[in-house]
Amino acid sequence: MTKAERTIGTPGFEQAAGEPGDGKAADDTAADRTPEPDAAPGGEADASASRHKRRIPVLFGVAALAYALDLISKTLVVQHLENQPSVQLIGHYLQLVAIRNSGAAFSIGQGMTVVFTLIAVIVIGVIARLARKLYSTPWAVALGLLLGGALGNLTDRIFRSPGVFEGGVVDFIAPAHFAVFNLADSAIVCGGILIVWLSFRGLDPDGTVHRD
Repeated sequence: MTKAERTIGTPGFEQAAGEPGDGKAADDTAADRTPEPDAAPGGEADASASRHKRRIPVLFGVAALAYALDLISKTLVVQHLENQPSVQLIGHYLQLVAIRNSGAAFSIGQGMTVVFTLIAVIVIGVIARLARKLYSTPWAVALGLLLGGALGNLTDRIFRSPGVFEGGVVDFIAPAHFAVFNLADSAIVCGGILIVWLSFRGLDPDGTVHRD
């Protein structure tokens, strides 16, 4: 191609594919037109959303399991063990014996059924309030154990004799040299211990970790 043809331009003329610089310019243009790949779906946004989901289903699931086990065990004890001799599981070290407890867990505070009923209602209310900002699975398990245990013993105090809010709680697990208790008491104690441990580790119900 002559210098004049380059300057004026020849009708119908097409640049040869081998012209120096032409191929590079075409490649650069094509590269400029190549669409950017979309960001991978999910990624950090999904992970963050997963971390910030409230753990209410975990709380209610644990509470329902603890409550069901406590209710079933007490029903069986009343049907088969009440007014019957104690059953030895491990000699005299661990026995099953049915008693009615008008106090708190492990037969503490006998005769204060109404007081402990009110305390149980308050505990349930506090757990319901904490559930609004519950993003930690360990805290959900701990509060679920507390809720299930509190509901289990509260059910006894409402529906068992001698009357509403004065009913005796059914206890039946009797280790040697220790108070008689039930599965609801065990759930409450386990939940309380877990809460103390989580607080010691600096983990809050909302999932944040603080260091003093």
